[in-house]
Amino acid sequence: MIEPTVTMPPKRVRRPPPRRPVRPPEAVRFPVLAVVFVCAACGLVYELELVALASYLIGDSVTQASVVLSVMVFAMGVGSLLAKRLRCRAAVGFGLVEAGLALVGGCSAMVLYAAFAWLGESRYVLVAFSLAIGVLIGAEIPLLMSLIQRAGRSGRAGRQARPRDQDDAAGTVADLFAADYVGALVGGLAFPFLLLPWLGQLTGALVTGAVNAVAGGGLVLWVFRRDLTRRSRALLVAVNVCVLAVLATATVLVGDFEQAARRAVYGDRVRVAVHTDLQEVVVTGGREGPPDLFLDGRLRVAGQDEYRFHEALVHPAMKGTHARVLIVGGGDGLAAREVLRYAGVRAVTVVEIDRGVVRLARTDPALATLNAQAFRDPRVRVVYADAFGWLRDAADRVQERYDVVISDLPDPGITPSTKLYSEEFYGLVARVLTGAGRFAVHAGSAADRPRTYWTVDATLRAAGFATRPYSASGRTPGFAAGPDRADRVSGTGRGPCDWGFLLAAHGGRRPALGLAPDAPRLRSLAADTLAAAARRAERTKGAALPPSTLVHPRYGS
Repeated sequence: MIEPTVTMPPKRVRRPPPRRPVRPPEAVRFPVLAVVFVCAACGLVYELELVALASYLIGDSVTQASVVLSVMVFAMGVGSLLAKRLRCRAAVGFGLVEAGLALVGGCSAMVLYAAFAWLGESRYVLVAFSLAIGVLIGAEIPLLMSLIQRAGRSGRAGRQARPRDQDDAAGTVADLFAADYVGALVGGLAFPFLLLPWLGQLTGALVTGAVNAVAGGGLVLWVFRRDLTRRSRALLVAVNVCVLAVLATATVLVGDFEQAARRAVYGDRVRVAVHTDLQEVVVTGGREGPPDLFLDGRLRVAGQDEYRFHEALVHPAMKGTHARVLIVGGGDGLAAREVLRYAGVRAVTVVEIDRGVVRLARTDPALATLNAQAFRDPRVRVVYADAFGWLRDAADRVQERYDVVISDLPDPGITPSTKLYSEEFYGLVARVLTGAGRFAVHAGSAADRPRTYWTVDATLRAAGFATRPYSASGRTPGFAAGPDRADRVSGTGRGPCDWGFLLAAHGGRRPALGLAPDAPRLRSLAADTLAAAARRAERTKGAALPPSTLVHPRYGS
C-alpha cells in the first residue's frame, strides 16, 4: 500500500529587522563638543548681560554681580539634579532645554529693562532670571553626557566591553568640560568687545539667544534625530521655530521698545539720547528751560539748580592762588565755567574719561549755553583718561603742579567711583598740589548718607590733608549722580536733601572757608552762607570712621 505524501507548508523564517547604521563615537563627539562650546559662550553672555544691566539699572555693581553669580551657580546645581528625570528622553529634553534657555536668556535684558521702566523695580526680576537661566544651564551637561554614552553603547554593541571603555567615558567628561570652559572664555571676551559696542545690551542678548537656539536645536534634530519619535521631532521643530520668531520680532522692535522705555523713565522731554563707549547719556528739557543731564540714568546736572552745586564746589577752593587749576571729572564743563570766571586763572586742565560727554557739552546748544562755551576757552585743556592712571603719571612730572584741584565726580556710593575716593587717589592728588594749594571734593549727601560723607573725610585726613566740611542745599539737591538711580529717575523716592563738600589742604591746619577777593558775583553763595553750611555739615558727624582704600573700599549705596 502506498502511503500518501503529505506536503508541509514552508516554514516561515522570521527575519530580524534591519539594523540602523551604527554611528561611530567620533561622529557624535565632535558635533556635541562644538555645541557645548557655543552654548557655554551663550550662557556666559547671559550671565554678564544680567550683571551689566543690573549694575546700570540698580547700581552697586559689586552687590549685583554677587547676587547674579551666587544665584546662578546655585541654580545650576538644581538644574543638574532635575536633569536626572530627563535622562530616559535625553534628546528631546536637551532640545527643549536649549530652546527654553534661548528664549529666557535672549529676552532677559528686555524684560529686566521693562520692569525697571514701567514698574520701577527690577531686583526680583533679576533674581528670577538668574534662577531660571542657571537651572537651564545646569541641565545641559548631564543630558549631553547621557546622549554621548548612549551613542557609545550603540557603537560597542556586539563586542565585548573593554576596560578601555571606562577611560573613554572619563575622556568624554574631560572633553565636555574643556569645551565648556573654552566656550565660556570666548563668551566672556565677546560680550564687552563685540556684543556691547556693536549691538548693545538688548540686541546683543537677543542675537545670542538665536545662536543658542540654532546650535541646540540643530544638534538634536540632526545628530540625534534617530533618538526622536516623530511626535518629538515635530514638537522640537515647532518650539524652535516659535522661539526664533519671538527673538526675531523682538530684535526688529527693539528700537521702538527703547524709545518707549526711555519715555517711561525720563518723560516726554528727551532731547538727546546717546550711548558712548562707557555709558548712556540723556539730555532732557524743553527749548526754553535749562536742560537736565543724566549719565546711566542718574541725574548728573539739574539745569535749574546746578549753579548752587557748582558755586559751592568751586569758589571756596579759589581763595588764594589759583593760576593753575585741575578739574577731575567735570566733562559737562560747568565746573570749568565757574573757574574761568576768575581773571587770574591761566590754565585749566579737565581730566574726563568719557569723550562722549565732553563732545555733547561742546555741541549740544542747551548744554553749551549752560556751560558758557567753557571748552572753547583757550585756557582749557581736556585730557581723556582715567583720572587715577593720569594722576599717577602726572605725579612724576615736576612741572605738573596745581594751585587748585576740584573733584567733580559722581557719588562715592557708585562702585566705579570708589577708587577715586580712596586714600591712594588722594595721595596722588597731594603730589600734584602745591604746598599752599586747596582741594575741593564732592562727597555725597552729608544729611542723608553721613557715613559715606564722613568716610570721605577720614580718607582725606589719612592721606595727609586737613579738612573743612560744608554742605549746600537747593530746590533739587542731591543730583550729582547719586547711587539711587531708580528713585532719582522714576520719582518713586526722595533724593538726598543736600550736597556735601569737603575743602582740604596740606598740613594739620584746617583751611578757612571763604571767598577770594576777586570772586565774581555769585547767585547762591556768600561768606555767611558758607559759615552756616559748615555748621550744618558738622552736625551730621558721628563716631570716627576708618578710611577707604583700594583693597578695602568702605563706601556703599
